[in-house]
Amino acid sequence: MKLYSGPLSLFSRKVEIALREKSLPFDREMVPFTQEKGYTPKHPAVLAANPKGQVPVLIDGGLTLFDSTVIFEYLEDAYPRPALYPASAKDRARCRLLELTADEILLPPLRQLMTRTSPPDPDPERQRQRVADADRAEIALRDHYETLSRRLGSQEFFCGAFSVADIALFMTILWVQRLKGPRLDAQPKLAAWYERVKSRPSAGQAAEEIAVADRELSPPL
Repeated sequence: MKLYSGPLSLFSRKVEIALREKSLPFDREMVPFTQEKGYTPKHPAVLAANPKGQVPVLIDGGLTLFDSTVIFEYLEDAYPRPALYPASAKDRARCRLLELTADEILLPPLRQLMTRTSPPDPDPERQRQRVADADRAEIALRDHYETLSRRLGSQEFFCGAFSVADIALFMTILWVQRLKGPRLDAQPKLAAWYERVKSRPSAGQAAEEIAVADRELSPPL
């Protein structure tokens, strides 16, 4: 099994965590990345596999897949133990909605924070707009934290047992933290969940490798 990943690719790191949780050995190739040019020029193998030219790309025998959600579902079908989705249809649907929440609801305000690791815009007005957008994004993310904390309730993990939902939400919130977004102090249940996930070897390794990549590739925030 081979995974094309990226040092600061949120979605690739999600897949890495899932592979390690399932104890699946894989050969990882990190595609080139810089803060100035991002993942340009694109890796030729990634371009050939994914029309969007993005990592992650997973190759398992004769099968090539892209998109972290598609990869998650394939891994669960092909390598069902240990399970990363709940057993019942309704609970699996709830799990998928939580992953979608991470990927499509939390991600838009998170994207506004990503400009903090980009070179400043040479146009002062556009740079001021960037800062204002990031400030608004922080307000939205705090609201999402409150919603997630209520959804978590007294559970250790969002779907009872550790699942794809925890992987996706952990990675998105980790990205918020690394970009100096809102902290979790006001949501102790969510903060405890975050530390619980981070203490797992799979997630802890991803977090540490991201921190190393930040030191090597990103300007100080």
